[in-house]
Amino acid sequence: MLIFLQEKREIKIIFNITLLLLVLFISFSCLTNNDKKISEILKKEKPSQKTHLDKILERGVIVAVTNYNSMSYFIYRGEPMGYEFEKLKIFAEYLDVDLEMRINNNIYDAFAGLDNGEYDLMAMGLTITKERTKLVDFTIPHLQTRQVLVQRMPENWRKMKTWDEIEMHLIRNPLELAGKTINIQKGTIFYTRLENLSDEIGSPINIIEDPDREVEQLIEAVAKGEIDYTIADEHVAMVNEKYFKNIDVKTAVSFPQNLAWAVKKGSDSLLSVMNDWLIDFNKSLTSKYIYNKYFKNPRSVYIAKSEYHSLKGGNISKYDDIIRQISEKYDLDWRLLASLIYQESQFQPDVKSWAGAWGLMQLMPGTAASYGVDTTSSAEEQIEAGVLFMNSLNKQLPEEIDDPEERMKFVLASYNVGIAHIYDARRLAEKHGKDQNVWSENVDYYILKKSDPKYYRDPVVRYGYARGEETYNFVIEILDRYKHYKNVIKN
Repeated sequence: MLIFLQEKREIKIIFNITLLLLVLFISFSCLTNNDKKISEILKKEKPSQKTHLDKILERGVIVAVTNYNSMSYFIYRGEPMGYEFEKLKIFAEYLDVDLEMRINNNIYDAFAGLDNGEYDLMAMGLTITKERTKLVDFTIPHLQTRQVLVQRMPENWRKMKTWDEIEMHLIRNPLELAGKTINIQKGTIFYTRLENLSDEIGSPINIIEDPDREVEQLIEAVAKGEIDYTIADEHVAMVNEKYFKNIDVKTAVSFPQNLAWAVKKGSDSLLSVMNDWLIDFNKSLTSKYIYNKYFKNPRSVYIAKSEYHSLKGGNISKYDDIIRQISEKYDLDWRLLASLIYQESQFQPDVKSWAGAWGLMQLMPGTAASYGVDTTSSAEEQIEAGVLFMNSLNKQLPEEIDDPEERMKFVLASYNVGIAHIYDARRLAEKHGKDQNVWSENVDYYILKKSDPKYYRDPVVRYGYARGEETYNFVIEILDRYKHYKNVIKN
C-alpha cells in the first residue's frame, strides 16, 4: 500500500512538472511576433549601447517627416489622412509607440532634419540612388515608379477629331526636350535625371529648381499655364491627371526606379525592425487597400477637390468661420475647438448620443439648458454654449494645475466625464504617490482605474464608477488630432 501511494505521488509530481512546462511553453509562444522580432534585434546590439530603436521605445514616440500634399498627408473633413500617414500609423502600432507627424516639403531640409536627429524617419517616396545611399539608410522598397514629363494638352484639344492630331502637339521623344525649360521641385532626384538626359541628347535643357512649390503644386501650375513642363513620379502624375484633365503624363524620362523610406545613417536597429515589418506589410491586403485608396480610387478626385480638403479647400468643416470667431472671443486656438467638435459630433448638428447628449458640442440637456440652448438652437449658439461650459470647468479646477497644456487636458477630461470624477481621480493619484496636478501618466492612470471596483470603492472616491477608458481616449484623440490640424491648417 505504501509503495502504491509513493508511486502515485511520483506520478502526480511528474504530471505537475509536465503541466508547468506546457504552460511556460504556451506563454512563450503567445508572445507576439512583433515582440519577438524587436527583442531579437535589440539583443544583437551591445548591452552598453542605447540604440536608436531603444530611444524611440523609451520615449514612446516615433517622429516621422513627410510631404504635405493630396496623397501623403492631409486633412479631409476633419480627419487626418494620407498614403504615408496611414502606413506610419500601422508601423507605430507595430512598435507600440505614438506617432508624431512633421511636414517638410523641402527635401534638403528634411534630409538635414533626419541627420541632426529632429526626425527618426523620412516617410516620403524617396528614389533610391547611389548618391543618396551615402547620406541615409534606405528601407527595402515599397513602390516602383518612373519619372514622367507633365505637359499641357494643346489648345482646343477637345475639339480635335482624332488622338493622332492631339499627339502631334505633345512631346513623346525625350530628344524633343532639347532647349526646353522644365520647372522641378528643388532637392528632388529629377534634377540629376534631367542633367543626365541633357548629356544623353547632347543638348542643354533649362532646368529651374523651385524652392517653394512641391511636385503637385508644379503640376497644377502646368495645368493653369503658368509653366510649360515639370517632372513627377508616374503614380503621383497619374493621380493628378484625374484632377486636371488638360495635362498629359504619358512620356517617361527614366527607367523604373525603387522608392523607399529612409533613416539616419547607422540606425541599424530601427532599419532592421522596419524592414521586418515592411516584408510582411508589403504582402498584406492592408497594403494593397491603402495603395488603391489613394492611387486607384476614383473618389480621390472628388476628395482632393473638396472645400474640406486642407490642401485644396483649406477648410476643416463648414463651421470654420463660426469656430474661429468664437475661439477668438474666448482666447482659444480654433483648431483645438474644431478637434473637440469633431470628436463629439463629427460636425453633425443633429446627432444624439445614447446618453441623451446632442448637437455639435454633445451637451447634456440639463447643461445645454443652463446656457440657454436646446435642439432648435443654431450652430453658433451650440458652439458658444460648449465653450462657456469649458470655461466653467476651467474655473472649477484648482489653481495648482498651472501648466496650460496639462490644465487643458483636465478641462477636456471634465467635459467628457464630469468634473466630479476628475476630482476622484486626483484624490486617487495623490493617495498612490502620483502628481494630482499632472494629467499625463498621473491622473489619467486613475481615471482609467475608476471602472475597477478596487479603486471606485476606495474611501477617497466619492462619485463611484466611471467609464474611464472613454475619457482617457477622449483626451488623447482630441489632442492628437489637434496636432495634425496645427501641422497643416493655419491659425
